[in-house]
Amino acid sequence: MRKYIAILFVIGFLSACKNSKKMSSDSSKTTLSHSSLEGTWQLNYLMAPGKSFEELYLDKKPEIKFELGEKRFSGNTSCNSFTGKLNLDGNKISFRDPYVMTKMMCPGEGESVFTQTLNKVNTYAVTDGNTLNFISGDIAIMRFTKK
Repeated sequence: MRKYIAILFVIGFLSACKNSKKMSSDSSKTTLSHSSLEGTWQLNYLMAPGKSFEELYLDKKPEIKFELGEKRFSGNTSCNSFTGKLNLDGNKISFRDPYVMTKMMCPGEGESVFTQTLNKVNTYAVTDGNTLNFISGDIAIMRFTKK
């Protein structure tokens, strides 16, 4: 009977070590994922029914910059500048918390479409290190290219 208890103890111990290693490798993947977000990104696609991307952003495309060390994001809507606190949890991201934005008068609908779409984002994915997708539910609603 003591042999069985000892064997179960060793199996339990080895299993705990294996799970601990797996958790630590999972957390490093998250860190790598976050680090791939660092830098400046330029918008090249936005889901806006009835409006073409080119119509919305004739002169200047919106950009967003992530400063992970500062836990902040900033950028421009193609007209006004904005900055705010970065809210990340795994691949979840939120821009719904209040962020500060300048208030210049902007022509067209590009800015309002950008900010409304940004507020719908709930997750992100970086592919090939050069493409950032902002996702709402399971649909990519914004796409950026690394600058």
